[in-house]
Amino acid sequence: MPPPAEGTHYVDGRLLHAYYYEAMGRTYIGTAGFSYKDWQGTFYPRGMKRSQHPLGYYARYFDCCEINTTFYGHLRPEWGKKWCDTVAAECPDFQFTAKLYQGFTHAPAAVVQSTSAETIKPAEDDEALARKGLDSLAERGRLGALLAQFPISFKNTDANRDYLAGLIERFRDYPLVVEVRHLSWNDAKVLAGFAEKNVAFCNIDQPLLGRAIRPSQHVTAPVGYVRMHGRNYKEWFESNNRNDRYNYLYTEKEIADWAERVRQIDARAEKTFVITNNHYKGQAAANALEIKELLPGKKVAAPPALVETYPVLRKYTQE
Repeated sequence: MPPPAEGTHYVDGRLLHAYYYEAMGRTYIGTAGFSYKDWQGTFYPRGMKRSQHPLGYYARYFDCCEINTTFYGHLRPEWGKKWCDTVAAECPDFQFTAKLYQGFTHAPAAVVQSTSAETIKPAEDDEALARKGLDSLAERGRLGALLAQFPISFKNTDANRDYLAGLIERFRDYPLVVEVRHLSWNDAKVLAGFAEKNVAFCNIDQPLLGRAIRPSQHVTAPVGYVRMHGRNYKEWFESNNRNDRYNYLYTEKEIADWAERVRQIDARAEKTFVITNNHYKGQAAANALEIKELLPGKKVAAPPALVETYPVLRKYTQE
């Protein structure tokens, strides 16, 4: 990766004293996760052989995937190696991004307990175990980014900034992306600090309730990153069913607006990852394909089952 050139850097139209990165125009588009029961018959073909790894089919249509399992538990290196081999056969340039283990970013009982520097308590062996899984991807050149995702209760305070600075130092040998969801982090000093440390700011789409951070197109590192969670305002906090939070299909207008943001991000980053997380019944895949078509303006290949489930895709996909 070439070093950044010193100069001026704009974030959402505001000038920061940071760096400017020469764009290479490489955008990777995919979904958060690839293995969901409700994707059978909506994304994956009905009756797909059990011997066929779903990533092999997935990689026919997307060139990246954000790994969720690394958030809930540590990735076994043999799984990482197998996944790399599987995608290579279908998409030589395929990249994974991986979520950092939740022990580093969430309170142990984050559903009912606020997350802060005082409540985050990773175990002694978590870093070593996390690195083994991440390295199984990085050593094969397929780890595009490591995502540290914090909940909305993690606010911009002195103690939390100190904790985040320490976490960045701990994992800065990976291409690190930080996702913060509270509006207090959308601050010029914070963004300048990210840029100085070569840490990417994650631009997100989420239900805009209370002090939730708003959509942005920040670029603070060679990597640009976008995550789209859906906009189920009520279900996001009130439903006990995880699927309710992510049961959202973006409209064509909403997708077009984000495609424009991605263009602006890509113009200032060496590589950009766009991840759709509204995974219920393959909606993430449908919206990801729409973005994929809009950026170059060329129709894309799509799984037949997905087009059958979401007929709107016919205008974006190849016959």
